[in-house]
Formats: sequence, structure tokens, C-alpha cells
Amino acid sequence: MIQRTYYERIGAEKLQQLIAGFYEGIKEDEVLRPMYPGDLEAAQRRLYLFMVQYLGGPTTYSERRGHPRLRMRHVNFPIDENARDRWLKHMKQSLDAIELDEESRNFLWSYFTQTADFLRNR
Repeated sequence: MIQRTYYERIGAEKLQQLIAGFYEGIKEDEVLRPMYPGDLEAAQRRLYLFMVQYLGGPTTYSERRGHPRLRMRHVNFPIDENARDRWLKHMKQSLDAIELDEESRNFLWSYFTQTADFLRNR
């Protein structure tokens, strides 16, 4: 039996929907929006490419930006418990809005919660 990657299981379209829905929440969030200076579309593209790569798809993210270095890229933003919880709230709302198999949903949610906590710096 051939194992499919999470990227293959979820698909580009659903991943784009997930990330677009997440950024809809960010647009109106008074705590998180200032952490996304400038163009939200650029941030949305970066997160999409990162997630594609993380989930086993093409490595375009690293080809364009190098190693993800998540802590280094986020160190200048004040990520405390409140910011982490708000980020997770928007991601959970977006995740709940798309149809996914339970294993993929659980995998994504586990990754998001672990990473959001890992990036706390305050």
C-alpha cells in the first residue's frame, strides 16, 4: 500500500481555503493584525508555501526563502499567551469551516497547537 502525504490527502484547494479563512480572522484582530505589517496577501502566500512543504508537497518555500527558522522569523513579534490563543482561535475557526478527514484534521490541529506554543516568546 502506498502512503500518501498529508499534502496529497488535504489537497492544494483545501489548504488554500484553510489559510484564506485564517487570514480573514487576522484582518480584524486588534492584537494580531499589527504583527502582519503590510500586505496580508504576501503573508498568506508564505504560510501556504510553508504548509505545502511541511505537509509533504513541493519545497518551493525553502527554495525561495531558505530554511523556515520559525523562531528566528517570529522573535521580533510579541507572542504571549493571549497572542497564541488568538492565533489558534482563528486557525480553529478556519479548520472547522473546511471538510477534512479526521486524521488530517487532528494532524493539522496538533501541529498548530504545538507550534503556536513553541513560538511564544513573552
